[in-house]
Amino acid sequence: MREHGGTGTGGRRGQAERDAITVEIGYAVCSAAFAAAVVFGAVAGPALLFALPGAVDTVLVRGGGVLAGVLFAVRTVSVLVRYRRAAQPSQPGRTSPDS
Repeated sequence: MREHGGTGTGGRRGQAERDAITVEIGYAVCSAAFAAAVVFGAVAGPALLFALPGAVDTVLVRGGGVLAGVLFAVRTVSVLVRYRRAAQPSQPGRTSPDS
């Protein structure tokens, strides 16, 4: 089977483009997981380290989990959207200056 290159021609993606997309997805997931872990630790950390009343403990842990989940989703989507926009040249038929 023959592979067609080109990004805007409707053909199949080349190996280099597939690799770039894979790396970008990996970066998005890893950076989002790190940011979510930091936020969870900052919010839920006091509940895990100190003996707090039950209601406060529950609110901090659940709130940290919700914030971490939301941050993970927002970070992942924002990185992938930014990559998609950067992959398209600003003017048709021209390449970006750093290529």
